[in-house]
Amino acid sequence: MSGFYLLGTVLFLEVSLQGVWIRFLLKRHVSQNLKKYGPQSHIEKKKGTPTMGGVVFLVIGVLLCSFLWMTGSWTGGDALAVLGFPLAGGLIGLADDLLKYIRSSSEGLRSLQKLFLQLAAGSIWAGIYMADGKFGVAPGVFWGGIWGYLALVFILVGALNAVNITDGLDGLASGSCAISFLGFLVLAPGNTASSAGALIGLGLSLGFLRHNLHPARVFMGDCGSHFLGGLLVSICVSGDLAILILPLGFLMGIEVVSVIIQIAAIRGFGRKVFRMSPIHHHFEMIGWSENRVVVSFWAFHLAGMILLSTLIVILLP
Repeated sequence: MSGFYLLGTVLFLEVSLQGVWIRFLLKRHVSQNLKKYGPQSHIEKKKGTPTMGGVVFLVIGVLLCSFLWMTGSWTGGDALAVLGFPLAGGLIGLADDLLKYIRSSSEGLRSLQKLFLQLAAGSIWAGIYMADGKFGVAPGVFWGGIWGYLALVFILVGALNAVNITDGLDGLASGSCAISFLGFLVLAPGNTASSAGALIGLGLSLGFLRHNLHPARVFMGDCGSHFLGGLLVSICVSGDLAILILPLGFLMGIEVVSVIIQIAAIRGFGRKVFRMSPIHHHFEMIGWSENRVVVSFWAFHLAGMILLSTLIVILLP
């Protein structure tokens, strides 16, 4: 399947199936249980918004994976390399979302439970992918051995949580991921399984954005953020360009760092650096509108991607 038709197919499926899924969620009253310690404006304005929109990502991922494999466009190895980890991550996120729904709570899996499952998924996928003992970091640069394996697991789990943390405002995570997947296609062009994975991610992100722009009609939930984070890192690693996760995950990395800084400051000095973390909430708390934060962060992400990509090209031999 050509890139144009693959992107168009994913975009059509996401927009149409997500609309059906939203109506189903509304009938079943499956809505987001918002954190009480989050911005109060969210509790007031976003109450009742359906969640678990990422379930559609999983369905489309399975359908496309099966289709590409049956038509010979992908081998079984391609399917596992590109979509194996995202689907595993998405299922972990789905378990978390379902527990929140069943308990009518904003808390699902415990942090250690979720981390254990993420580490298990990452360890298994990394072990299968590194069957020859190494993975590609950059052209001609490979990491292997136990340290390479541990580094890969760290990157995989980090990507899941980074996108999850970024998913806090309408359109922020989906729009940022769309920019990242498009960036991969620009930085690593070619008719490869990784490029097809980037097209799938781009189609899913753009299609979801159709329903997720402010005011959002649906939230992706942990199942969606875990899937997109897993897909973003899997296309980089399977394309032997793991280093691209740095520019493509620029904004997500900043979000994670803001949380680490906030926690360290509170525990170490008893005071906050930001009014609220992740950092996108800080800008809300100082008076920025949600749309202004989202669009500004998209622009910041794009600028950071361009800067880091340029540095990588200059510094790599």
